[in-house]
Amino acid sequence: MASYALIFISSAALLSVVCAAGPKTLRVTTIKEEPYAMSKGSELEGFCIDLLSALSKKLNFKYDIQLVKDGRYGITDESGHWNGMIGEIVRGEADIAVAPLTLTAKREAVVDMTKPFMQTGLSFILRKDQASDESQFFSLLNLFSTEMWIGVLVAYLLTSLCIFLVARISPCEWEQPEKEQNSFTLSHSFWYTVGALTLQGAGPHPRALSGRIISSIWWLFSLVLLVSYFANLSSWLHSDSQQLSIKSFEDLANQNVIEYGTIKDSSSFAFFKNSNNPTYQRIYEHIKNAQSYSLNAAEGFRRALKGNYAFIGESVSLDLAVARYCNLTRAPEIIGMRGYSIAAPLGSPLIKNLSVGILGLSESGELDYFRSKWWASSCVAKSDTSAPLKASSLKGIFLLLAFGLGLGLLIALMELGAKSRAVAKSEQKSCCSVLSAELGRRFRGGEITSPESVEKNKA
Repeated sequence: MASYALIFISSAALLSVVCAAGPKTLRVTTIKEEPYAMSKGSELEGFCIDLLSALSKKLNFKYDIQLVKDGRYGITDESGHWNGMIGEIVRGEADIAVAPLTLTAKREAVVDMTKPFMQTGLSFILRKDQASDESQFFSLLNLFSTEMWIGVLVAYLLTSLCIFLVARISPCEWEQPEKEQNSFTLSHSFWYTVGALTLQGAGPHPRALSGRIISSIWWLFSLVLLVSYFANLSSWLHSDSQQLSIKSFEDLANQNVIEYGTIKDSSSFAFFKNSNNPTYQRIYEHIKNAQSYSLNAAEGFRRALKGNYAFIGESVSLDLAVARYCNLTRAPEIIGMRGYSIAAPLGSPLIKNLSVGILGLSESGELDYFRSKWWASSCVAKSDTSAPLKASSLKGIFLLLAFGLGLGLLIALMELGAKSRAVAKSEQKSCCSVLSAELGRRFRGGEITSPESVEKNKA
């Protein structure tokens, strides 16, 4: 009862002062935590300091910052009294608390809290070499995008078909056309193209100029394709963005190789303690039995950096750790979404105006600017992601291959046309009839002697 009497007394006193003429110097309590409030000489800087400064300009009030005496956020002790910043608000030692205070039902029962100025949730971080998945059997296929693999398959089929057609059309590939002795059958054409793709070769090789042009272009295409693949493979092997083998809290709970924990008596620990989810209950029981607590976030980060430890905490704080320590990575799953809010005594008239001010800063983009300013990553220059190679990246070599296939077919037809003209001139026949006979001999099989014999057979 005494604590509630203090709450109402402090609220009434604050209300009377705020209603009086002239702005009041608010007593602000905060806590040192990167990047919300950090020491800069004799002053403080950070996200919450910028937020407080922007709100003071927007709402026209003055403030005096003081660090919380016990260095705690605020929980109840065994006697039911609040400590930390929440305790200072309850006892009337501070007017508002500006810090990454999680908005919870228990805190909302003893203090008033504004609209959240930042959304967060629970996730976990661990060292990248502990998180990499060494059992991804299909990772090598991910070096090329789906459209890239489809493009390679289409290019292979078209090239094999063109080599077969050129070998059939060009007279230089036929030793004895009347006996159908041609090395480049359809199956050999496909096998020859595969051999060229692996830079091994599969003889016999084309003898005609048209076939050699297509083969040369395909070999060049294969060489560029293989160089691009192995370059992407090298980048992937040295990349820090490999997939996580432990992607979720369920994965974390189902393994016993990597230890995990969180800050004792924190809202993160309370979430698992009060949850009815079986997976979260298992995590709580493991942390409690193993006593795998961390005193604060900094210690959790250090333990994660040493390896074999996953630190569970607020996702925004973990994002900061990933931005600062390039060997850490955060799991993609975020659970228990909640917000950070400013706290004030129950019934404080400041809450409404502060909430409106926070919404105004959010709508104007200033909160996003503060976030990008203080969460700037130092690992951007060192990050070497390996994205799947797309077909558009090698469209030049695909166009060159298409040009080579077309040129090879054109030259093969010119070679056959030149022979047909020579035969037609020597035998005094029509060039078209000789050309059709030559094509029939190559594609229909069997012996075809002359256009006259064809007409007799028809008769």
